[in-house]
Amino acid sequence: MKVGNIGIWLEAARLRTLPLALSSIITGSALARFDGAFRWSILILALLTAVFLQILSNLANDYGDAVKGTDNEGRIGPLRAVQSGSITPAQMRKGIGLTVLAAVFTGMWLIGEGLSGLPLTDYIVFLLLGLASVIAALTYTLGKKPYGYSGLGDIAVFIFFGLTGVLGTYFLHRHELSWGAALLAAVIGLFGMGILNLNNMRDMENDRCCGKITAAVKLGMAGAKKYHSFLIISGLLGTTVFTVLNFQSAGQLAVFLIFPLFIRDIHAVSKITDHRALDPFLKKLALSTFFFSILFGIGLVVHL
Repeated sequence: MKVGNIGIWLEAARLRTLPLALSSIITGSALARFDGAFRWSILILALLTAVFLQILSNLANDYGDAVKGTDNEGRIGPLRAVQSGSITPAQMRKGIGLTVLAAVFTGMWLIGEGLSGLPLTDYIVFLLLGLASVIAALTYTLGKKPYGYSGLGDIAVFIFFGLTGVLGTYFLHRHELSWGAALLAAVIGLFGMGILNLNNMRDMENDRCCGKITAAVKLGMAGAKKYHSFLIISGLLGTTVFTVLNFQSAGQLAVFLIFPLFIRDIHAVSKITDHRALDPFLKKLALSTFFFSILFGIGLVVHL
């Protein structure tokens, strides 16, 4: 396999996971626009940085699980690149390095653009957040003690896809924070945890055998299903609270059009007994979260 084979690398990048990363940026930007501050340059640079960080996480996860033996014939999900041999470990390391450089480049540009005129302390905070984001993307499965193998992945998703993604984007637009932004950051974080939980539910038997202790492994299938319902329902309730407290236009009700899809999938997941049947729901929840952010953003920007 040549390093330049774009198709193989696109498959390894797992593009189906990108909607969640985009949702954080769209939500944070829409909230900033709702509160009177928005710049296209921030939106575009934040989207690029989020995409590179998500791809970095996916490549590192592909490599980390392969070298640890977690990606094996017992795993249910799609065949990974290093596991299948379509990308060698050495090639994957190079790909990871290049993706780190891309994320750092767009991230630094984003920080410079978004924090212009602000105190040095703000730059330091965002540089540390950026560094933490890169480290978190790498160490989910890489290193001697990857946190993804210790049941901490859910917390990391909440922090980086929810709080950092939404609140960070909001601040770069508006140069201040708000309780409303914090609430919606929690909502996106909860949906992100739901996606990870589905992934871990699907692979829980193989993960248990390989020593990868996720929240799903700890809870068992029945407990993980209840946990999943709790995450999604909490996100929907948080959205409802935000809308009630910040209602200005009928357009804000558009986000409720997506609620039935979330509820339908919660019910379907609760009935599943075959782990393999969970795989399609990862994509469904990622897309539902993406369309949630779109409808939410439209509702805030377009006043009816």
